[in-house]
Amino acid sequence: MASLTHQTPQTHFISKLPLIAKPRAFSARVKMSLQESAPSLAVVGVTGAVGQEFLSVLSDRDFPYSSIKMLASKRSAGKRVAFDGREYTVEELTAESFDGVDIALFSAGGSISKEFGPRAAEKGSIVVDNSSAFRMVEGVPLVIPEVNPEAMKGIKAGKGKGALIANPNCSTIICLMAVTPLHRHAKVKRMVVSTYQAASGAGAAAMEELLQQTREVLAGRPPTCNIFGQQYAFNLFSHNAPITENGYNEEEIKLVKETRKIWNDTEVKVTATCIRVPVMRAHAESVNLQFENPLDEKTARELLKKAPGVYIIDDRASNTFPTPLDVSNKDDVAVGRIRRDVSQDGNYGLDIFVCGDQIRKGAALNAVQIAEMLL
Repeated sequence: MASLTHQTPQTHFISKLPLIAKPRAFSARVKMSLQESAPSLAVVGVTGAVGQEFLSVLSDRDFPYSSIKMLASKRSAGKRVAFDGREYTVEELTAESFDGVDIALFSAGGSISKEFGPRAAEKGSIVVDNSSAFRMVEGVPLVIPEVNPEAMKGIKAGKGKGALIANPNCSTIICLMAVTPLHRHAKVKRMVVSTYQAASGAGAAAMEELLQQTREVLAGRPPTCNIFGQQYAFNLFSHNAPITENGYNEEEIKLVKETRKIWNDTEVKVTATCIRVPVMRAHAESVNLQFENPLDEKTARELLKKAPGVYIIDDRASNTFPTPLDVSNKDDVAVGRIRRDVSQDGNYGLDIFVCGDQIRKGAALNAVQIAEMLL
């Protein structure tokens, strides 16, 4: 249940900036998640930022499992990974990795997903894939559990029948968590989104480089620019996704197409501008909405208060609204700046500002919630 919340602003010294959440230490409560009758798991890309977050979320939510395989590239094979008080050896990902695996969580990039996702499904594994490989493939559910759980109806673990399920793009998840309750009430006719996306969306190496650049610039040294090819610290720039023929980048196109598929509405008009900002792990989004039916501010607030996975930070008197630090390492999406769009007549338009943790709800948490629906 969401609530109107005033939160104390958080501050971090650079040396303490949160990069990747560590899997939780072993406890008696976590022991209960290891069960002989539970599904067998595999985590593909376990050494990456999202892979590590998979482990953290699985532990936090006591996800039941009978066994778990830690899978990654040949380069990472042999590394040791801690999970639920035990150490596991990372195995090289091969076609045989999915023998006896019920649920496979993938976050190793689109090319790996395209190669190994269908193979895993053929062996009877249900693949929850965090890449863009299958999102727009007809027949593959694209799922946000709080938004469209019906899309994966009939898919269950333990039946020996494999399947592919796609995790939406992080910016789409964070946006639609806040917008869907409003859409259900008044039907969105047009949506304009501007995103302010964190380093985590480009992976652990980008997060480390942002930290390194910040230290270098503050010390008066030239910044190391291996990931984006330009200074990131104390700067922002158009999202680094490739630009398409129509001038939109691929990140913006994802938000447009994925929204239509998730809402099962090919008529909704969506446009987006995606920007990379020097923030560690949580995205922010400014969203302008035009509705077919009237929706006033008060009703919008009530809808958002009741929305699962959403909470409100909207204190005009103190000028307190959502920030990336508010939601870093948190499950829920924060929404604020809720106001009528004065450029539109009547109550047919709203502006909102949304923040969500890109690694958590934008990736790992959403995937694990999908996996929970398979049980």
